[in-house]
Amino acid sequence: MLKLAQKAVAAALLAALPFTAQAADKSVKVTSIVEHPALDATRDGIRDELEAQGFKAGEGLRWEYQSAQGDTGTAAQIARKFVGDRADVIVAIATPSAQAAVAAARGSIPVVFSAVTDPVAARLVKSWEEPGGNVTGVSDALPLERHLDLAQEILPDLKRLGVLFNPGEVNSVSTVASLKEAAGARGIQVVEGSAPDTNSVLGAARSLVGRVDAIYIPTDNTVVSALEAVVKVGQDSKLPVLAADTASVPRGAIAAVGFDYYDVGRQTGKIVAEILRGKPAGEIPVQGIETVTLSVNPASAERMGVTLPEAVLSRAEVVQ
Repeated sequence: MLKLAQKAVAAALLAALPFTAQAADKSVKVTSIVEHPALDATRDGIRDELEAQGFKAGEGLRWEYQSAQGDTGTAAQIARKFVGDRADVIVAIATPSAQAAVAAARGSIPVVFSAVTDPVAARLVKSWEEPGGNVTGVSDALPLERHLDLAQEILPDLKRLGVLFNPGEVNSVSTVASLKEAAGARGIQVVEGSAPDTNSVLGAARSLVGRVDAIYIPTDNTVVSALEAVVKVGQDSKLPVLAADTASVPRGAIAAVGFDYYDVGRQTGKIVAEILRGKPAGEIPVQGIETVTLSVNPASAERMGVTLPEAVLSRAEVVQ
């Protein structure tokens, strides 16, 4: 009887332990449309948050990451593989990978997206509040008004703002439409530069020279992957380049009010942990990001013919 009682106590203790004691044979498959600092930071944040929650790769959790290297066909192949592997959760970073994962899973496997600007327009969820369909995630919808505030503070005479984006990314199309509306209300004309692939980014940037007062880089995966090409055009032409994500500032953008994408990943990891513990994905509301930071690169600004105002420098959380 004593042994039976001891076993019962042990079983009760095991059930009460954090998930590390119960994580056997759980698998998280992560995919991203492309590799660049912001999306890589998102991936790392997801992994670190899962470990903090008790889901450690190699110790009760099978973790796999694959990049589509910018190819939507490859993204679809990766998604189908993850479904075939019977993952417990598929995590898809950026809109094209999220669309591929949702299409492949067909509701059979929970999908958590991250770094998706407009999940409703991308047809990933029905609504932010009630996503349904075994899908949820974290949106990186941009604080465009704050971006325009910063642009005008740095460039008070700003009248024409160039924006580079891939018209094949739903994420970017939605952002540009919102940017045009917000900028138009301020009397700023938005001039589009189309870059359907990374090889066309340099030419698209050059096409804006002489037509705009500055270039704005949204969280477009195609353009961000080739950001150095845009920065070179900016420096050669004395054309300021502003960015939507802070990870682009150390690469040469002069300033950004944006998210730390590592924190976006940590926020996403918390959702994944909830699902691994049994909560249906479709019952978890889509989350947005509230905390933003100001990052500046005075040296790059000088090379682009701009001196950052002292007021901007004084309140910047990060100065490169």
